[in-house]
This record gives sequence, C-alpha cells and structure tokens, in this order.
Amino acid sequence: MSLLRFLTAGESHGPKLTALLEGMIAGVLVTAETIDRELARRQQSYGSGGLMRIEHDHVRITAGVLAGKTTGAPVALEIDNQDYRAWAEKDIPPMTVPRPGHADLTGAIKYGYRDLRPALERASARETAARVAVGAICKAYLAEFGITIGGYVTSIGEVECVLPDHLPYPERFALAETNDVRCPDAAAAEAMHRLIWDIMQARDTIGGVFEVVALGLPPGLGSHVHFDRRLSGRLLGALGSIQAIKGAEIGPAFANTRLPGTRVHDEILQEDRALRRASNRAGGLEGGMTTGEPLVLRAAMKPISTTLTPLASVDLASGQPAPTRYERSDFCAVPRAVVVGEAMVAWVLAGELIRKLGGDSLAEQLPRFAGLPGERVDDLPMDNTEWRFGYEE
Repeated sequence: MSLLRFLTAGESHGPKLTALLEGMIAGVLVTAETIDRELARRQQSYGSGGLMRIEHDHVRITAGVLAGKTTGAPVALEIDNQDYRAWAEKDIPPMTVPRPGHADLTGAIKYGYRDLRPALERASARETAARVAVGAICKAYLAEFGITIGGYVTSIGEVECVLPDHLPYPERFALAETNDVRCPDAAAAEAMHRLIWDIMQARDTIGGVFEVVALGLPPGLGSHVHFDRRLSGRLLGALGSIQAIKGAEIGPAFANTRLPGTRVHDEILQEDRALRRASNRAGGLEGGMTTGEPLVLRAAMKPISTTLTPLASVDLASGQPAPTRYERSDFCAVPRAVVVGEAMVAWVLAGELIRKLGGDSLAEQLPRFAGLPGERVDDLPMDNTEWRFGYEE
C-alpha cells in the first residue's frame, strides 16, 4: 500500500468536489495558483463539451498548507462546481434508460439505485478535476528532486503523430501545449483537429492514445519482492482507473510482443565506470522497478459513452426498448485525459519516493536523495564468492 493516499468526493452536478491527500511530507511549496494552472490545462481541449464553457476551476486549500508549505498533515482541497446553481432548486427528471458503455446500468445493479442518475453523477469524469488538484501537489513534491512529468497525445482515431526518436521529451511536452489537441506533431495535430470536427458533425465521439513520461527518476523505485509494490502494476492500475481508459502499456509493450528478445531488451553498456542503456524499450522499468531511464507509459481511451446520436437501450421503468437520451459530454476527451494521466503517475511516483527516502520533511529527504546509489560499477560492490542458501531442511 502506498504511504501517500487520497480520496475524492463529489458529484458531477453537486455543489463541489473535495479531495483529501494524506501522507505528503512537510516543507513542499504549494499554492492555489500552482494547482489552478494544472486545472486550467485539464479544461483546454478541442472536442470538449458545453460544460467546459461553464466551469472555470479554482481550488481552495482548506487544510494542510500553511504559509505556502505543506505541514505534514492531511491536505484538504475544494473545487466548486459552477453548474450546480442550475441544478440546486431543480426537480430532477427521472433517468431510466441506461447508456451503453457508461456506469448507468452496472451502477444501478451494484448499488440498487432506483434512478440511474446517482451512477452518472459519481462516475462522471468531472471527478478527475479533484485528481488533477492532488496530482499538482505531487508534481510540486517531485520537482523538489528535479523529477518532471509531462504528456501528449500520440493518436486520435486513426490519426497518429510521428516524432523523431531524437526529439527530447521536454521539447515534446512544450510542443504539445501549443495546440488544443495536445499533440507535439503539428501536421498530425491539424489532422486530429479535422477528424474531431468531422466526428462532431456526425454527432459521434472518438478516442485515442496518450503518452505520459517521467524524467529524472532515480533507479530502484518500486520493488521486485512484493507483487503489490511493483511499479509496473501500480502505474498501469493508476492509469486504468481513469474514466474511459481501457488499456495501458509500459514503453512499446504491445509492439515488443512482435519482436524476438534480442531486439527488445535494453543492452547494458559501460562508459568510464558509469552504466547506461543502449535503448529504452523497457519504458524505464525492469522487474517492477525504475531503471533511471525515462519512464514511458501509454494509455488507450475509448470514445466517450454519451453520443448525440442515440443508441439502442431499454427503459428500465417500462421494460420496453428505448433510445438513449443525450447528456452533455465531450466529443473527444483524449487531450484532457493527458493531464489526468500525468496526475495519476505523479501520485504513484511521489508515494514511492516518500517510501524510499523516509522521514517527515523535505529537509530530511533532500540529503537522502542526493546519497542514493547511482548506476555506476563502483556503487555495486560484488563479493564474487560462492555461497549457499543455508535454510534448514
């Protein structure tokens, strides 16, 4: 279990979202402005629905941060839902036709709802605003150690971006922020823009793939000795927990399955007693632990479940076939999902770094980080002698 935990609460059209982050050490610089910048990034996307024209997210830090620094106590965050004013005094009409692909039907079965809206309200991706707020604090913590996280869209529908292997990741991050589909390839971004426009005219939705990368990680975060502390599983689970994410991979994992092992594994080289990798097809993880190379993760997002074009369903009140009714939603949420993916990766990595370094404050952890073993032959003394297990029979 991670030493860094968080909970979110709130409904899509309720009064506010709330997040509680427990386990963040003392001394990390955190401001509402820093968090608001990440919240604004989450709202910037071509293909967003009408709600993005209503919500202008701003966080209130109500506990755990004094004079701009974390205290070591739980951090409490609140984000108002501007749209609540339109719902506060409204009689909510019944919702009895479940949308395929959404949590409407499964939520009602699990919790015994007698109306489908409670499932919609909590399953909505509006909840990810709270995750992004938590992730902003985790990013601020990681930045104290020179660790950065960024992301970008690699495909929408059948449109794929083409990036030269030598293009540095920081440049990819910066280029992605120059357009509203968050793609670092200008030609692909233009094609994605046209595709999303066509999807909107067709009253449909479209999905895609995005990439999240962490830079500056030390080797050895995670564990191979505990299955639940393998970073591979924790990171894939964190990405898979995001609404509409149906698949995730570490590095080019699926492409690697089509190659022989000699073309997949990253050979280890030595230069002046320093160890380095000839490639990074492992995506920065081996045995569930970081290698020190860039951590590269990809997530596949399905098309949003709510479509303007009705789909076949059943009215649970009458038991008769009925078309779905439209609920305000995005046409393409992939560019916005990049920011949520960054937040979830930041949370996992921040928790692992806190576990690795121990202590209760940034002042304690910074010297420990500087003293972590690196990838050098001299940091890895070997006994080079025979030995036995020594267990009793």
